[in-house]
Amino acid sequence: MQALVLPMNVRENLTLAVHRVLRRFRAFLGRKKEEELTDSYVSSLRIRIATREQVVNDLSGGNQQKVVIAKWLATRPRILILDEPTRGIDVAAKAEVHRIVSDLASQGVSIILISSELPEILALSDRVLVMHEGRVKTVLEKDQATQQTIMSAALVADGVVVRA
Repeated sequence: MQALVLPMNVRENLTLAVHRVLRRFRAFLGRKKEEELTDSYVSSLRIRIATREQVVNDLSGGNQQKVVIAKWLATRPRILILDEPTRGIDVAAKAEVHRIVSDLASQGVSIILISSELPEILALSDRVLVMHEGRVKTVLEKDQATQQTIMSAALVADGVVVRA
């Protein structure tokens, strides 16, 4: 699982990025604030843990993914980049991550979603950018984006001739 320190506990992982941000301002987060922040995200993201001191490695893949999301949300980002946020997690956890992403977008957080799963892209995106070799080749608005238009744009970007 990327962005986690597996031997560390939920509280330590969740507050790791916040400490990095606060260090720039010569500030720190005390243990009580860490616990409050952890409890808040555990509740709002429905992270299933026995205790905030539980080692992250002992969590399911879906709950590990929610800890990663909570870790970055704790920094209060305006833009959140999610790269394959549901890879390797079960269907129920995937639905939870989708709910979280939708909730964040409705709260005004801009989400850049990178996914190889077209249904996920279609369900969560207002706009789809098809890229090739680091450049945007096609921009599709929500009403234009279908599995067929996305795949056609991807194939054309890769130099494949597409005939209807």
